[in-house]
Amino acid sequence: MNVLLIHQNFPGQFKYLGPALAGRGDDVLVLTPKVKEPTNWRGITVLPYTVTGASTPGIHPWLIDFETKILRGSGCFDAAMALRDAGYAPDVILAHHGWGESLFLKDVWPAARLGLYCELYHRSGPDQTGFDPEFPSPTPDTDALRLRLKNLNNRLHEEVMDAGLSPTQYQAATYPDTYRARITVAHDGVDTDRITPNPEARLDVAGRTLTTQDEVITFVNRNLEPYRGYHVFMRALPDLLRRRPQAQVVILGGDETSYGAKPSNGTSWKQTFIDEVRPQIPNDDWCRVHFLGRVPYPTFLSLLQVSTVHIYLTYPFVLSWSLLEAMSAECAIVASDTAPVREAISDGTNGVMVDFFDQAGLVDETCALLDAPERRRALGRNARRFVRDRYDLNRICLPRQLAWVDALSQTDPVRQPQD
Repeated sequence: MNVLLIHQNFPGQFKYLGPALAGRGDDVLVLTPKVKEPTNWRGITVLPYTVTGASTPGIHPWLIDFETKILRGSGCFDAAMALRDAGYAPDVILAHHGWGESLFLKDVWPAARLGLYCELYHRSGPDQTGFDPEFPSPTPDTDALRLRLKNLNNRLHEEVMDAGLSPTQYQAATYPDTYRARITVAHDGVDTDRITPNPEARLDVAGRTLTTQDEVITFVNRNLEPYRGYHVFMRALPDLLRRRPQAQVVILGGDETSYGAKPSNGTSWKQTFIDEVRPQIPNDDWCRVHFLGRVPYPTFLSLLQVSTVHIYLTYPFVLSWSLLEAMSAECAIVASDTAPVREAISDGTNGVMVDFFDQAGLVDETCALLDAPERRRALGRNARRFVRDRYDLNRICLPRQLAWVDALSQTDPVRQPQD
């Protein structure tokens, strides 16, 4: 069948599903602003669309987000119209609708089935906008109003969605019941055949090579920021370094802000918390802390494979791929006891859980694991077994996603409501 993929940052969550569809014989086409010229990627034709315009000066701040989505939706609509006029008609459209790109595609192809990647429905409340008291919302009285408008994109897509796909139960459960009934939970998948423990792994940092014989504490975020517990981790460092004089601490992540507000001091969150804790750490200890920034994927795998204890912290939010990848590599994990993590980690069985805000508990549990090699090995083995049983790419997740696409293709398409 003809499958049209829509993703602002392609391949994103379609990095396995797209090639699998093409590999089995489907004609897969992509619209994305990520490329400037038509290209081919793993048997997939990738075409650009252009976003024109910018946010209107002086617009109400609650409308800025939605206007941006309209601009993306309009640009994608124009490219879709050109494809339609050239004779193209998809049987199935698969879109990550979070950026608004797929808002108007049912107007172009009413008979197409629209499947949406449902990553998150925005919620206010103590477990969401009020989770971290250190960073309270500047407008708590109007958070619910602002997020209701932010969900306009979700709501408009709900009207035309034929089926949805969420990677975790936690993320699916954020959606209203009318939406949730059409959402299938199937994770993007973890390539457990590639992500394996490797006793011979080596990681080069700061002029030395780390191996599994070293004591290595690892921490990974796409960007180093509060949503992923970076501030909690950094504040634990002085005590952790003092108690573990042989430990090497390797931190992976960029300087940007993926989620939430940027720091008010004009620097990055990374630098903000370096500046806070650095005076508490002697120079001889600080030289054991290694910031690698963003690295190629093979380097990331080597980091997981040499890790003695891996620390993962997150707000109640989207679960990171890196946690499941660390489990696949048989890492011994200390993780925050937050809702999305509980879906993957069972305390004492395949990892250790601590309260997100318990800095002393984080240090104690990490040190206890560092002193317990047999326990680390048992937790790591259980973690890998869990991921292979629940999240394995080729045996579990990809077949489930392909079955979802096939079922979607057989549904009667939802029509765009008419005014």
